Amino acid sequence: MLVEIWSDVVCPWCYIGKRRFEKAVDAFGRDDVEVEWRSFQLDPAHPKGARKPLLQHLADKYGCTIDEARAMNDRVTALAAAEGLAYDLDSYTVVNTFDAHRMAHLARAHGLGTEMHERLLRAQLVEGQVLDDVDTLVRLGGEVGLPADETRAMLAGPDYGSEVDDDIRTARALGITGVPFFAIDRTYGIAGAQPADLIRQTLETARDRSIPAG
Repeated sequence: MLVEIWSDVVCPWCYIGKRRFEKAVDAFGRDDVEVEWRSFQLDPAHPKGARKPLLQHLADKYGCTIDEARAMNDRVTALAAAEGLAYDLDSYTVVNTFDAHRMAHLARAHGLGTEMHERLLRAQLVEGQVLDDVDTLVRLGGEVGLPADETRAMLAGPDYGSEVDDDIRTARALGITGVPFFAIDRTYGIAGAQPADLIRQTLETARDRSIPAG
C-alpha cells in the first residue's frame, strides 16, 4: 500500500510522528508499505531570508509570554525524548522552508526522499541548523548522497518549486490543515502524531478491506 505523508521539515510533531509511524510499520511489515513524502509549509507567509528564534515566534503567534512558550517547548521535548529524539528547541530558528522542500523533491528524484526528510528534521530539531542557508542545505544533501553541484544549481533556480506547490494544493484539496498527515492509498487518513498502535491498526484495516472477499 502507498502511504503519503504530508510534513514540514521543521515541524516538531512531524518528527515524533515519523518515529511512531516507523514503529507501526515495523510491526505491520515494511515490505507491504511504500512511503512518499509530501511537502507542507506550516508558515508559508514567513518571509524568505527572515530568521527568528522559536521562543519569540511562539510568543508572538499565541500572544503568550516567553516562559509560557518555553513550557510548550518543554512538553513537546519530553514527548520527543520518549521516541528517542533529543530535541534542542532553544537553538531552533524559524525560517521559510520552501527551498528545503525543493531540495527534498530533488532527493526524491534520486531515490533518497526518506533519507533527506530524516536528515532535515534532525538538522532543524536536534542540531539547531538553519534550513534556509544554501551552504547548509548543500552540505546536508551531500550527507545523504545528493551531488553538491546539482543541489547548488537547483537552489539557485526555480526547479521543483511547482512540485512543492502541487503537494500543498493537493493537501488543501484533501482537507489537510495540519501535519503530520498520513494518507493511506488516498482512502484512510491519520491526522497528527498518533500512537504507533493506532497507526498500525489503521494500516491493517486498510489492508484487510482491500483484499477481495474469497
